[in-house]
Amino acid sequence: MSSENENKTRIYKDADQVEAYFKKNVGLGTSFDLGVRKFVILKTDIQMYYVNGLCDTSFITDILSQLVHINDKETNKTKVFEIIENRLVNQSVSRVETLDEMVDQVLSGLIGVIVDGTPTALVVDVRSYPGRSPEEPDTEKVVRGSRDGYVENIILNTALTRRRIRDENLRFEMLKVGERSKTDISIGYIKDIADPDLIEVIRKELEAIDLDGLPMADKTIEEFIVKQGYNPYPLVRYTERPDVAAAHLLEGHVIIIVDTSPSVILTPTTIFHHMQHAEEYRQSPAVGTMIRWVRFLGIIASIFLLPVWFLFVLEPSMLPEKLAFIGPNEHTNIPIIVQLFIAEIGIEFLRMAAIHTPTPLSTAMGLIAAVLIGQIAIDVGLFVPEVILYVSVATIGTFVTPSLELGVANKIARLGILIMVAIFHLPGLVGGMTLFFILLVSIKSLNTPYLWPFIPFRPKAFSHILIRRTLPGSRIRPSVVHPQNKYRQTK
Repeated sequence: MSSENENKTRIYKDADQVEAYFKKNVGLGTSFDLGVRKFVILKTDIQMYYVNGLCDTSFITDILSQLVHINDKETNKTKVFEIIENRLVNQSVSRVETLDEMVDQVLSGLIGVIVDGTPTALVVDVRSYPGRSPEEPDTEKVVRGSRDGYVENIILNTALTRRRIRDENLRFEMLKVGERSKTDISIGYIKDIADPDLIEVIRKELEAIDLDGLPMADKTIEEFIVKQGYNPYPLVRYTERPDVAAAHLLEGHVIIIVDTSPSVILTPTTIFHHMQHAEEYRQSPAVGTMIRWVRFLGIIASIFLLPVWFLFVLEPSMLPEKLAFIGPNEHTNIPIIVQLFIAEIGIEFLRMAAIHTPTPLSTAMGLIAAVLIGQIAIDVGLFVPEVILYVSVATIGTFVTPSLELGVANKIARLGILIMVAIFHLPGLVGGMTLFFILLVSIKSLNTPYLWPFIPFRPKAFSHILIRRTLPGSRIRPSVVHPQNKYRQTK
């Protein structure tokens, strides 16, 4: 018996004492969904504890049927516990020695079986969590490819991953985090590929979390692991696609699956991980490369287009003669910088309204917004047409970014550079871009350089970022994750 279990309340031999413990400490008799089924086998009192809604009723009925028939076939009253354990028709049956562990298991959806006179309980996994079936994630749609996606059930999520990687070295370690919530968290990795030091760091960070619960699930875990603070740039990548998670596992990444969340955390990541999308790998390498370049162009435009255009508005003499048409052609009483910020805030209003608006009304809301914020705002003189144009292009670049977190972070950077341009003009643009670059260089995610393989520069790895290679030509795993086995293929 471990010292941890010695400090906990052992299971009472008297079944009535166990029932009293559940009534006093767990809420039996008060919480309607917590129940106990009492019956007698070979003149011994048996109690079965369960939580309605988390258990599969058909499994419980089958188990009860098997146990009750013991009275018709057995006569040995001295080995009731062993007989019951042998008759529990389920693939997952284990013994527990403490009431704390039994309570945790029962509240997780397992059933606990108490045999009067025995200081050991049997827990049986008959969980059937409420939830939806796997479906394609809205934020990671592809034209071709699988249509399944992670859901809020950790068991289903591990199964979706194992379906794609049938490797004996694939591991899913289970932890419980949260003093009250006791949320299930799984660390997934391929044993002979992933860096053991990385796995140990993640495991220790998770075990060190001292918190009541995880109401925000994976986001709370992220904040404890990477300690992001007020840095807007994402340090881990989220995905709801099992094929994306499987691809990262095969590269040597570690994934973290949190029960109740359909998003899986991928670690470690660089900024370029947030710029890639499954669609690039569902098309031919040439088409995938073109899609990637267009996406990169959109991301660059989302950060720098507005500040550069605004600089030309402030300093039209910097424009070549052939580009003299750039800039507002109409006089306005509202400063351009104010117009830009009003338009940016208006776009944020629309984005948040689209999230909170019921689907049948979202189309109508979009039409109304296009008319009011677009044409009417121009007609009354609130905006000049060029402001609407360039803000729209920058916003489209934000939506082109596969990662929502990266898109919002880039928007914050864009607004910061705009302010510097408004104050210092050309030096402000240069200084803003320099500070932006220094910020990205200084970021590390679990000791991984954020701009790898650009800084530090790795020519071959960087070529894989720019060009979507064919899989037969991608023999070496990314060195940034320090894989134990760096070769994907033996030949």
